[in-house]
Amino acid sequence: MRFRPCIDLHNGCVKQIVGSTLSDTSSASLTTNFLSPHSSAYYAEMYKADNLTGGHVIMLGSGNEAAAEEALAAWPGGLQIGGGINALNAADWLDKGASAVIVTSYVFQDGVIHEERLGGMMAAVGQEHLVLDLSCRKKGDDYYIVTDRWQKFTAVAITEESLNYFASFCHEFLIHAVDVEGKCAGIEEELAEKLGRWTPIPTTYAGGVKNLADLEKLRALGKNRLDATIGSALDIFGGTGITYAEAVAFHRRSCGLS
Repeated sequence: MRFRPCIDLHNGCVKQIVGSTLSDTSSASLTTNFLSPHSSAYYAEMYKADNLTGGHVIMLGSGNEAAAEEALAAWPGGLQIGGGINALNAADWLDKGASAVIVTSYVFQDGVIHEERLGGMMAAVGQEHLVLDLSCRKKGDDYYIVTDRWQKFTAVAITEESLNYFASFCHEFLIHAVDVEGKCAGIEEELAEKLGRWTPIPTTYAGGVKNLADLEKLRALGKNRLDATIGSALDIFGGTGITYAEAVAFHRRSCGLS
């Protein structure tokens, strides 16, 4: 189980927000947990120094391209990029230093899978450079993939069958448990357990991790098959639940590194 770091960008700044409060139409409802005084490159260089590969830079809306490019330039090949990625611009982001591109809303239309776009993304960058963001919210007894700033439910549930289908197009999954994301109130245990049983490829879980105990719980529930990202709980993002040094030490122990 690896620790996958993150750089979330909003209006050109590094922020930690409650993702479910993000809207295309208004900023009045946005809940911001932390606004960093540091640049995106500051965090990229930190992650590079600790060799934390496979972290993700997420552009939350427009106006974040310059900050994203700055992070990728600070660590070429060390970070993935997501937010507004499509078949036309994906290869450009690889050229700018991203190790992979992350997509979600682009491959869905009217709540269902847009297979032509999914295939087009794989053709544009190659399966080895494609990460599918299958972030989800619970509705009834199942978790359904959500798109468009996590505001719209699709008709596609997270199941063993759907994960196997999507795995034929990409190299990794990034899956936020949207209902707990940004709240530092504990992980979505049921989702973690299902992902641990079902996912056929490397998968990063995000959402609710508040301390080291949550990382250990995630490792157990996910059968040591899930990686984890931590946002608002980290001290480098103003949190008090877990320090960045503790997360790095956990990563090194889990990977058998000195």
